[in-house]
Formats: sequence, structure tokens, C-alpha cells
Amino acid sequence: MRFIYSGLFYVLTPLILGRMAWRGRHEPAYRQRWRERFGCYPATSPSQGVVWFHAVSVGESEAAFPLIRAMIRRFPENPILVTTTTPTGSARVKAVLGDAVAHVYLPYDLPDAVARFLGYFRPRLAVIMETEIWPNLFHACADRGIPISIVNARLSERSAKGYARLGSFTRKTLAQVSLIAAQTQADADRFLAVGARQETVAVTGNIKYDLELPEDYFQQAAILRESLFGERPVWIAASTHEGEEAMVLWAFSEIRVAHPDLVLVLVPRHPPRFDRVANLCLSEGFRLSRRSLGEGTENADVFLLDTLGELRLFYAASDSAFVGGSLVAVGGHNVLEPALAGVPVLFGPHMFNFEEAGRLLIGAGGAARVEDGEALARRVGDLLQDTQKRQRMGESGRVFVEAGRGALARVEEALAGLMASGSC
Repeated sequence: MRFIYSGLFYVLTPLILGRMAWRGRHEPAYRQRWRERFGCYPATSPSQGVVWFHAVSVGESEAAFPLIRAMIRRFPENPILVTTTTPTGSARVKAVLGDAVAHVYLPYDLPDAVARFLGYFRPRLAVIMETEIWPNLFHACADRGIPISIVNARLSERSAKGYARLGSFTRKTLAQVSLIAAQTQADADRFLAVGARQETVAVTGNIKYDLELPEDYFQQAAILRESLFGERPVWIAASTHEGEEAMVLWAFSEIRVAHPDLVLVLVPRHPPRFDRVANLCLSEGFRLSRRSLGEGTENADVFLLDTLGELRLFYAASDSAFVGGSLVAVGGHNVLEPALAGVPVLFGPHMFNFEEAGRLLIGAGGAARVEDGEALARRVGDLLQDTQKRQRMGESGRVFVEAGRGALARVEEALAGLMASGSC
């Protein structure tokens, strides 16, 4: 089966490269560093025996940063390698960790590319974030005695059904894994159902609860709010996808009937869409300012946050937050960041990637689910109208996230156990 999988991957590789080139029209980084995606690197000798972390993109990278820092403190003698799949993930790793780690793109799951990658860096331990299951990579790691761990592991019902259809192929792939540190019991049960070994699966919790905030985080946010928005009420709609911005802008126009001074901070999930979303705002008749241009908001209705790495600060500078990828069938995004910022959180019906976090946050009184743009407008309007309710909801969310901390320490101990077991 793996032979057939590899053959299909080789056949499809030209199409994959074509898609990369196509995406490179709007995001030039997709046309760069292609050699890394085939496991080809400079002839100079790298640090070997690395502890290797893989995080697909920005979201997984943000979750990995506290764990990477913890492992650097605990094992300062071990070099760290971080791989990503997307250019935005790559940029974020470089911006946050800089020269403290080595960074390349993860190669495609082709036998020769994987062999070159593992031969070049010779990892001591592989730490895969969330849900990345690559048959050739896992098989090659097992052949070389490299322990594989999947941490902050999650598996939605939809993904589990897909893996289950592959039967023994999935079971043989997961048999190579030494540790699956699942976010929830439901995630653990799904991994077991698709073939993970019982002794490798543990429920450690979601390390996204263990967000690292600067000591002056709320002070920074207050200064930011005062400088950009003054006394105006602020609503942030973050991590939005195609189709959601139109619903958000419609809701915004409805809310402004009662709250004409309201400013919308709009944050598309993917940088290549920044210009398109800006044009959408202008075509709908809104006055627009853009963070990347250093523009203020004195004469703006919509403030486009078109930079990376600032979302967490802007959450705390807002009165309420909508988290996107949830009014369209993407599966939602991290609702814990705005909750920790003490901001009431709203999201749509499509939360299958963050199902438990969303459900628990609603139960704690820190969030509410909305079904469509009309319900979104109504909820945001209610929160703007009722200061006490807004503050109570924000505080409930913050306390909920604070109480959920501890997964990071449990995952760190599990990885240290692998390092100390002699299997690394």
C-alpha cells in the first residue's frame, strides 16, 4: 500500500508544483526554496542530533513556541530544528525564534526526499504538532530509530472517518509512533479507533491554554487602543475566510445603526487575501485604513490588520471578538486567545477543529455561538449595549483559560521521558 501511495505522490508532484507556482503569483514566497521541499540543502554540515519540531503553519507554530522554549531550557545542549509547510509559518518561526533554532520547510512525503532530510539533520526526536500523519516520513523515522511524537494531537470526526477508510495503512503508519499526546479524551478515542497503539496514547490537554503573555500585555493593549481608536468602541473579526468578510461587513453595517462610532478591526486569515479584502471593504462603501501602511483610524470605518504577529495584542484592545473559519465550513480557529485577553468571544456553527474548546468556553460563560450574519450582528450589538454583560463574559472566558493551564508541563515531561529513555 505504501508503494502505491508513493507512486501516486510522484505522479502528482508536477501538479503540486504547478499549484505552488500559481499561488506564487500573489505570494512570491511560494516560488522560493523549492529545493528544501525535496530534501536538498547546502553542502555545509548542519547541527545533527536535533530535536525536531514540525508545525504546519502559523497556528501550529504559535502553539509550539512555548513548548520549544521549554525544551531549549531543559536540554540546552540539544540543537532545535523547526519545520513548517507554509511561508507564513516560516516567517513566524523566524520572527519569534530567530537564530535560536534552525528552520527549513518539511520535504514532501517522497521516500528519497524524506531520506535526504533525515540523513542531513539526523533528528534525535520528532515532535509533530496536532494532526500530521505522513506514511513515508513515519516509516523512515522508525527505520532509523527516531521516536515520533504527535503532541497537542487532535483528530476530528471527519478526519477520523477518512483515516478509518484506509484501514491497515493507517494502523501501520500509527504503529511507528511512540507518543500521541491528545488534547481531549475524544481525540484520544478517535486515534485509538483508527489504529493507534493503546500504550502510546495519553490525554495531556490542549497546550494552547498555556499561552505566554508579556507581563505588560494589557498595558500595551491599552496604549494601542488609545493611540489608534481613542474612545470609539472596537469590534474585531479575526481569522476570516472567503465568504465570511461579506457577512461580517453586512453585520457591521447593521450594528452601526445603533453604534455609529463603532470601528471594525478586520483580520483575514491568509496574507494573500489582504488586498482582495481591502477592495471588498472599499466596494461596500466603507472608509478603510491599513495597519501595514501605518494609517490611523480617525476617518476610517474598517481597520485592516494586514500584518503578522499582532493579533493577540489587538484582541485585548477590542470590546468583543468574532473568530472566523466558523461561519463557513473551515472548522474554526483558536478561541482561547481572545478569551485569555478578557474579551467576549463569538463564533459560527462550523467549529469541528475546535469543538471541545468552543463547547467548554460557552459552558463557562465566555463565548456564544451564532448561526449567521444576522445573529452575529444581534449578538455584537447586545454586547456593545450592555457593558456589565460584556465585562462579565470576558472575565469568565479569561478565568476559564487560566484554569485550563498545565498541558504544556505534561507534554514537556512526556517528551523528556522519551529523551531519557534511551530510545532517542
